[in-house]
Parts: sequence; structure tokens; C-alpha cells
Amino acid sequence: MGSRQVSDWQGMNVTVAGLGVSGVSAARALAGLGARVTVVDGGSGETHEARAAELAEAGVVVRLGDARTLPEGTDLVVTSPGWKPSSPLFAAAAAAGVDVVGDVEIAWRLRGPGAAPWLAITGTNGKTTTTRMLASILTAAGLRTAAIGNIGTPIIDVVLGDERYDVLAVELSSYQLHWAPSLRAHSAAVLNLAPDHLDWHGSMEAYAADKGRIYEGNTVACVYNVADPATEELVRAADVEEGCRAIGFTLGTPGPSQLGVVEGILVDRAFVADRHKQAQELAEVADVNPPAPHNIANALAAAALARAFGVEPAAVRDGLRAFRPDAHRIEHVAEVAGVAYVDDSKATNTHAAEASLAAYEPIVWIAGGLAKGATFDELVTASAKRLRGVVLIGADRALIREALARHAPEVPVVDLERTDTGAMSAAVREAASLARPGDTVLLAPACASMDMFTNYNERGEAFAEAVRALADEHA
Repeated sequence: MGSRQVSDWQGMNVTVAGLGVSGVSAARALAGLGARVTVVDGGSGETHEARAAELAEAGVVVRLGDARTLPEGTDLVVTSPGWKPSSPLFAAAAAAGVDVVGDVEIAWRLRGPGAAPWLAITGTNGKTTTTRMLASILTAAGLRTAAIGNIGTPIIDVVLGDERYDVLAVELSSYQLHWAPSLRAHSAAVLNLAPDHLDWHGSMEAYAADKGRIYEGNTVACVYNVADPATEELVRAADVEEGCRAIGFTLGTPGPSQLGVVEGILVDRAFVADRHKQAQELAEVADVNPPAPHNIANALAAAALARAFGVEPAAVRDGLRAFRPDAHRIEHVAEVAGVAYVDDSKATNTHAAEASLAAYEPIVWIAGGLAKGATFDELVTASAKRLRGVVLIGADRALIREALARHAPEVPVVDLERTDTGAMSAAVREAASLARPGDTVLLAPACASMDMFTNYNERGEAFAEAVRALADEHA
């Protein structure tokens, strides 16, 4: 780490908002650079106190139980991604003329000379999968890389760590982009845009604008989704380096400056010598795991970013073949009595659920949870013809039930009122009774999980456990 970076922070009074993973990472790093760091968090309890004690050993002051008051003399506020822009602490910072930035902004500022360029990815859905696919492709090309950002190791720790990288695959949420004004990626992709986190951003326009910040200052490629015109609009609105290109990806036949699919082959008409006459074969659809339509789109976006970085076609194929999706993302759990059971607990919003439902038919759909302000009419209309039946769980299940009554009245619906730990087991059994051989029972809740579960992982595990119990009975 260069002395320039240390001198920038020496003696600076930094307030870190939040004692989560990114907050602790930022506090440790900045204290290590000589800043005087205070962490504020409205919470309390054993976990908070244990983290506070650890940070105290590193010379960090932690103030629990008050997240509203700005510590006196603060020069900069570093926020954790989840804190809303409307938080009282930030209003106090604005009144005092103090900037508020996030951990991604700090990581960007801390990069040393010759630091690895960033290939950045955002979107309402598919971010993590695409980022990990990209890292797999870059690794297959022999490049030293890591998938970081909104997944895995805190981004500041990677930037300040001893390991040297050629390029980084960086997943960025709309929250992180909101607080990262200086970020300038080598190339970036917005996978899709659908209403999500509107309670945080305040409006769809504000949410889209924050996503679009990922394109600012790109040097080689802005990758967009041809099927989602809003992503192309963000490219048009971005202020990029001269020579930076707009590169589309499509599940159809690609035009010039696009990647797409031709007769089961992923092809590139963007990074070839003559994009008007040439197409480069990259991989087969069968190389994508799983080959559901939205996952093929993820693979094309990852391939576009890799190709923008100069990766050879063979590495795209090898990287996609080597990639294994995370748990609870369209994960085949078992087949019982001729019925497939698929866990897509990660489908926590309507856009993700629609993509998941589009991959199968006929389906017995298990859905419900916390709606986060979402409506379900479009989702039900798009998916109605695929539905054999629906089992509803969770706090906001009535919203889905009403949409089904409006747009798919002939589809049988089981409404489970219970929210205890056995509810998922009951849901799986109800789904099994509705399903016929050849059907898919799909957990794609279209809702958040925190009404009944700690997170979507726990919800997915409950589903898988219930399916395995069912399989044991049929063994």
C-alpha cells in the first residue's frame, strides 16, 4: 500500500454507519490507515457487543444504541449498503457539509498504482450468478481474479490484501452504487431492471439511476440487455470514455455489436474483426448450467464482459462448463414419483420468479412471503398457462391469491395460513398432491423470506429437507 493512501487518511475523523460485515471491514481498514474511526449502530445485544469489543482492540470507538446523531468533528461518513438515504444520520451529515460514501467508494479510493481493473455487474436479478460465471471464465483464461463486491469477501479487504489480481469480477447492488460516486469500471453490465427496493430508493426512477451509475466512466464496453430497453437507455445516458462501446446480449440472433444465440450456440458479433459479416462461436447452450433462459442470458452477459477484457473464445466455453451455481438458485433437489422438485428460494421478487417459472411447465408453484411493496398481476398473467396448481405461504400470500383469482381463476390454489416451522413441509405435501408425473414443483416465492425464515437460504433448506423426507417415504 502506497504512502499516498496512508497520508490521505491520517488523522481524519471517520464515522462508519453500521456494525455489519462491510462496516467492520471499513472500520478496521481505515483505523489501520491512521484514521480516527467511530462506528455507530442503533442495535445492541451480544453480537453487537462482541464486535464492538473486537474493534475497540483495533482502536475503534463503537457507539451502540444511537444511530441518529453525528459524532462531533466527523470529516466523512462511510455507510453500510442497507442504510437508507433518508436516515437521520445522513441528514445530520448533509447539514454539517459532510460527505457520505459506501464501502465500494472507499475500496475504489484505496486502490494502489497498477491496481486490477474492475469488470462490474448489476441488475435486479442474476448478479451473483453472472459475477461468478465471469470469474470462472477469467480463471479459465489463466487470469488471477476473484468474485467480490456484494458477495464473498468484503471489497475493502480484497483491495488492501496482499494477493495481486489481473482483473476483478465485481457484483454491485443499487445500494452500493448509490454511495460510490468515483467508481469507474473497465466495463460494466446492467442485466435487467424491474421494480425492487423501491422502499429504499423512493421511486423506480431513482432505483434505475443508481443502477445506471455503473456505466459512468467505462472505458471499453457498456453491456446491456436487448430484451430490456431500460438497460440500453441507461447506456445512452452514461458519460463514458471516448471509444467505449455499447454491447447488447440477446437470447435471439445477435446483430452487430451483440452476443446472442444461434441454433443452440452462444455467438459473439461484437468482439470480432468484422462484426457485420463475422460471428465467433463461444460455447453451446448445453455448456450453461442450468440452461434455463434467464441463465443463458447471464452467461451471455458474463461472456460479453470477458470478451471486452480480451478473453479468448475457448476460455468462455471452459469457464461456463466449470461453473456450478450456488445453492437455492433453480436447484434440482430430487425427483419423487415422477415429479421434479426445484428450489429457487433466491427468487425473492416477481422478476426473478417470472424468469424461474419460464423455465418449466407444467408447474405446481410454491409462493409467498414478504412482498416488499410488490404487485403480482404481471407475474401471474405471464405464468398462468404454465400452472398446474399453486400453494401459498407467508405473510403477504393474499396479494398473490388475489392476483391468481383475477388472472388465473381456473388454477387450483391451496392457501396455507400457518407460519410455524412445519409450514414448508405442509406446503411440499400439498404441492405433491396437486402434481402429476412430468410436472415440476417449483419453490420460487417472488417474496422475501424474513416473515418465516432468517433468510432465503434457510427457506430453501426447509424446502429441500421436506422434499427429501417425501422421497424417503416413496423409497
